[in-house]
Amino acid sequence: MQKKKKVRAYRKRDYQAFIYLAPWLIGLCVLQLYPFLSSLYYSFTDYQITSKPIWAGIKNYVELFTSDSEFLTSLWVTIKFSLLTVPGKLLLALAVAVFLNRNLKGINLIRTLYYIPSLFGGSIAIAMLWKVMFMDNGVINALLAKIGITGISWLGDPKVALVTICMLEIWQFGSSMVMFLAALKQVPSSLYEAASIDGAGKIKKFIYITVPQITPIIFFNMIMQTINALQTYTSASVITNGGPLKATYVMGLKLYKEGFSYFKMGYASAISWVMFALILVVTLLLFRSSSSWVYYEDGGDF
Repeated sequence: MQKKKKVRAYRKRDYQAFIYLAPWLIGLCVLQLYPFLSSLYYSFTDYQITSKPIWAGIKNYVELFTSDSEFLTSLWVTIKFSLLTVPGKLLLALAVAVFLNRNLKGINLIRTLYYIPSLFGGSIAIAMLWKVMFMDNGVINALLAKIGITGISWLGDPKVALVTICMLEIWQFGSSMVMFLAALKQVPSSLYEAASIDGAGKIKKFIYITVPQITPIIFFNMIMQTINALQTYTSASVITNGGPLKATYVMGLKLYKEGFSYFKMGYASAISWVMFALILVVTLLLFRSSSSWVYYEDGGDF
């Protein structure tokens, strides 16, 4: 009898748990899982918003890689964007974190000021501000003219436009910087003391002690920033709208235009799944490489 009472009590408690979890489970299924699986189905269909989806097999995927030069351009631009922004953001974030990892007067205020740009994230307002700053008659060229330097067409030159967009992404390095700063504070001081006794300088300490000790955070930041870079949309859309000459035409912008400008939802879904596959492959490669360069104190790995 006591066992039956315990079983009933556990069942009652389980039901109560499901009731509390119900809002989250409903949101997960309706807002995430259903759209996720639906987009996979739509990617194999000819689906216009105003008509029912018609099964088309792998037609959309074949068209993407064989006859859609815009998609191949957007794929290459996205890869270049990621190769520029991810290392740039991580190096800048680490450099600033090393600078802020010291006891200075007002250091907390300085840390806050460095973090503020990341609070705005990929907002439209910041993208508009960046556009105004780098216009031909914008703030940057005006400042250059004050010191006798002829300004350049930051947003009109295909060779420079993508770099200008990347600078906006790199400037928002605060979240990575905070994690690097936390990691630096966890490096045992005894390691630096031992290195000093052996006559190691600051550069050697940084290369042989600091960097190996914070490789887990470097790896985590690399994963997160790579995923964000491969999904970029706002800056390219607001600042240049993919121009000039498709120099900033990233995959996120291509996906949006196919789905919401041309109403080709099936085709847009195929682009989204190619983007998902690209992110998955890159993430798996990074995880695969981590065993050769990421150091864990307990000797473990992923």
